[in-house]
Amino acid sequence: MRVVFMGTPDFAVPSLKALVAAGHEVPLVFTRPDAVRGRGRKLVPSPVKAAATELGLPVFETARMTPEAKDALRAAAPDVICVVAYGCILPDDVLAAAPLGAVNVHASLLPRWRGAAPIQRSILAGEEETGVSIMRVAHELDAGAWCAQARVRIGDKGCAELTADLAEAGSAALVDVLPRLADGTVEWHEQDPAGVTVAAKVHKDEMLLDPAEPADVNARRVQASGETAPARALVAGKGVRVMAARVAAGDQAAAGLPAPGAVLALKKRVLLGCADGALEVISVKPDGKKEMPVASWASGLRGDLTWERI
Repeated sequence: MRVVFMGTPDFAVPSLKALVAAGHEVPLVFTRPDAVRGRGRKLVPSPVKAAATELGLPVFETARMTPEAKDALRAAAPDVICVVAYGCILPDDVLAAAPLGAVNVHASLLPRWRGAAPIQRSILAGEEETGVSIMRVAHELDAGAWCAQARVRIGDKGCAELTADLAEAGSAALVDVLPRLADGTVEWHEQDPAGVTVAAKVHKDEMLLDPAEPADVNARRVQASGETAPARALVAGKGVRVMAARVAAGDQAAAGLPAPGAVLALKKRVLLGCADGALEVISVKPDGKKEMPVASWASGLRGDLTWERI
């Protein structure tokens, strides 16, 4: 099949590579333009552009479907358009440019978690599993019918690890669907409106750790955190990003866990007292310093310590 691919972040790269490995012809890859990233403030290509270049595929960079972009799409003459986290609204004439339409790899078990941050929202909600859906691209956000889903256990995976697992599951599901899409044997399932939840973008203040809240809530914030919305707190008067943590085992009274807002700094462990127990810190990145294991950080914590929401 001739597949025009549209995608931008790391999540989309496994799908692009899987399409090529499966023998599909990819005459054109659409991605968003190079963006300024990192401390050096240099223009950096999107992960999809970098992968496409490595694969020797032609790339069209655009943040919206301009007349030039539409001309390039029609010239590519695709059988189908595959969209994976592209970040661009596709108008009707774009969707009609391929006889088999446009399908999207979405990182949730639709209709659960439509929207911008399905992976983080599934973690923050304390769900045991999430997954990917192969769906038709529709005008309403993530509202198209789906034809395939794959489930992925969340467990204690951090956001980056879970994203990578979902990306691999999505790429496999996409490649599996395309032959059935071509021969007309694929089955479409309309989404049940009663089951719709919205995965709104996660803001920084949502990820701030708080001693007035339960330990498991704070642990899920750490698990779901990333560069754009890190899990941070003020410990002993200094800002710190908690990179990894877990709910401390034991009963607060019997095990000597710290009270809410108190810090228990042991030789190689640091416990932050929460509303119903404690958060055990595993690794941290103090403001202005590199990431370090908790044992190194604990050695510098002294005295009657407290922590609070920044």
